[in-house]
Amino acid sequence: MAQADDIETRDDIEWIVRTFYSTCFEDELLGPVFTDVAQMDLEDHMPIMCDFWETLLLDADKYSRNAFRPHVGLNRKLPLEARHFNRWIELWAATIDSRFEGPIAQFAKHRAWRMGSSMLTRLQMINT
Repeated sequence: MAQADDIETRDDIEWIVRTFYSTCFEDELLGPVFTDVAQMDLEDHMPIMCDFWETLLLDADKYSRNAFRPHVGLNRKLPLEARHFNRWIELWAATIDSRFEGPIAQFAKHRAWRMGSSMLTRLQMINT
């Protein structure tokens, strides 16, 4: 089997984000969070998420929002738990692993894990 390429372009980011969220929308645990609770419109959300990940992974300097804030609002509607974040991280890593390998791909998985862990901790502090 040939070695997969690393994440290098905006097109790579768009493929990851679109594939990942399509999988999340169909997931038994996460699907209802995205569709029923957050009522997320994937097409509207795509450019924002692509800017976010392109900034983190490729130093694009395109995202300047507060990524935590929308999760606080979502958490008010449905308290987010470790199982939600664990599944999110699992699906993110599987999406990346299905097509990419290399230092940026590894960094993308590590950042998702760190971000998910941090958000969960911060949301739990708000909930107590």
